[in-house]
Amino acid sequence: MLSPGRRLRDLLASGRLLVVPGAADALTARIVETVGFEAVYITGAGLANRFLGVPDIGILSLPELVAHVAAIRETVELPLIVDADTGFGNAVNVWHTVRRLERAGAAAIQLEDQSFPKRCGHFTGKQVIAAAEMEQKIRAAVDARRDPDLLIIARSDARAVEGIGAACERANRYHAAGADLLFVEGPSTVGEIEQVATAVPGPKLLNLVEGGVTPPLPHRRIAALGFAVVLYANLALLGAIEGTRAVLSHLRAGGDPAGRPPIASWDERQALVGKPFFDALERRFASD
Repeated sequence: MLSPGRRLRDLLASGRLLVVPGAADALTARIVETVGFEAVYITGAGLANRFLGVPDIGILSLPELVAHVAAIRETVELPLIVDADTGFGNAVNVWHTVRRLERAGAAAIQLEDQSFPKRCGHFTGKQVIAAAEMEQKIRAAVDARRDPDLLIIARSDARAVEGIGAACERANRYHAAGADLLFVEGPSTVGEIEQVATAVPGPKLLNLVEGGVTPPLPHRRIAALGFAVVLYANLALLGAIEGTRAVLSHLRAGGDPAGRPPIASWDERQALVGKPFFDALERRFASD
């Protein structure tokens, strides 16, 4: 059987733009899979928001992230692209982080060059570490992986601090240090997206955040620019927030079933959590 990293590498080698939604829990990851996507992104911002009810400002811990990755790995067969923020410390911490997340089931691990505590890539007030320090983190991540097919994704947040040219230069340095997939966060114009496409070598990822600083583009345009992955890290979470608010507001206003917003059916819910499988397992091992 192919490893998660090998399956993700094969998807990237296909030449098709890989559209990857984010998931902040196992149930959302199952929906991503059943809808037909080929990979899922385990979003640090989404986990902080959904699991802890806090903003994406570096509060999520490594043990919490590992636990969620392991739960999602048990739930879906899709390759998991895991947001590991800054790697939870220096190069030695990054080495440990990669070991833990690979064991939990990651196919790719994303590391960024922000200082700790990090901030959401579309917040103001970000700071970045020296490029040389990030290069060492990338080298540590490459050294830590047991499966050579595990992908290391290098993200630079330097655009907001040093400008788009410097961010592209950093990405080039991270590529030379061993990163497999490059991610320049926060280009703020179509021209800057085009600059990333031409100035950064190798496979690249574009992150489109609803309400963020990067302008949306059609998938055909993103593919034509040469990006390998387009990421929608928190689109599903935003949909869940609005859907939950709508149905609970309706309930608070009286709850007339005739006017209720759409919800999943009982059978859809049980199918998503695998109840038929566990029913069959119970029958299989039932006492005579």
